[in-house]
Amino acid sequence: MVEGDLSSGSPCIRHGCVACCIETEMPLTEEDLKRIEKLGFKRTDFTVDTEGETHLKNMAKHCFFLEDARCRIYENRPEGCRIYPLVYEVDSHKFIYDTVCPHSAEFKATREDKDRLKRLIRKLERETAKKT
Repeated sequence: MVEGDLSSGSPCIRHGCVACCIETEMPLTEEDLKRIEKLGFKRTDFTVDTEGETHLKNMAKHCFFLEDARCRIYENRPEGCRIYPLVYEVDSHKFIYDTVCPHSAEFKATREDKDRLKRLIRKLERETAKKT
């Protein structure tokens, strides 16, 4: 992994930043859910369903897995967390860095990252369609 690589999360770690973990709305794929459940967590403890989508649950206004300013499942975090702060802006049809991230300028998204995000969006759409 390269410094500033999205998956490395190195800017977050270096700055001790957890801004994206506050009032998170991170959607979860079935693959994310199974991976986290294998760690011993119950789905009902760490998720919330909203309009057919499954998201990380907030506890006291922060992600269920945030503890002492660290992610308890960092190595097994959801795919969306691994790609963040890269997001897709539907209105402009562009990949952008989420404005919530105060260190987004330190990340370097690659074409592969954008492709991963596209695949993630398609997977989430398919899984949501199956639920409704």
